[in-house]
Amino acid sequence: MNDKLIMESILLLLKSTVEVYVHGTLEASNKTIHSVLKNGLDDIMKMQFATFNKMNECGWYKITNVDVKTITTSLKNLEN
Repeated sequence: MNDKLIMESILLLLKSTVEVYVHGTLEASNKTIHSVLKNGLDDIMKMQFATFNKMNECGWYKITNVDVKTITTSLKNLEN
C-alpha cells in the first residue's frame, strides 16, 4: 500500500464515522449522551479536515474551482 491509498482509506473511514456520530447525536435520548456524541463528532470532523488538508498539500486530493456559469447551468438543470 502506498501513502496515497492509506490516506484515502483513512479519509473514507473518517467520513463514514462522521455519519455515525451525526445520527447518534441527532437520536440521543438525553443531554449527557448528546454531549458525548457531539464532542466525538467535533473531534472526528477535525481529524477529517486535517486529513483532507494533508492530502491536498500532497496533491492527492485536488480541488477544482467551478465558475458561476457552470453552477447556474447546473441549477437550471435541476429545476427541470
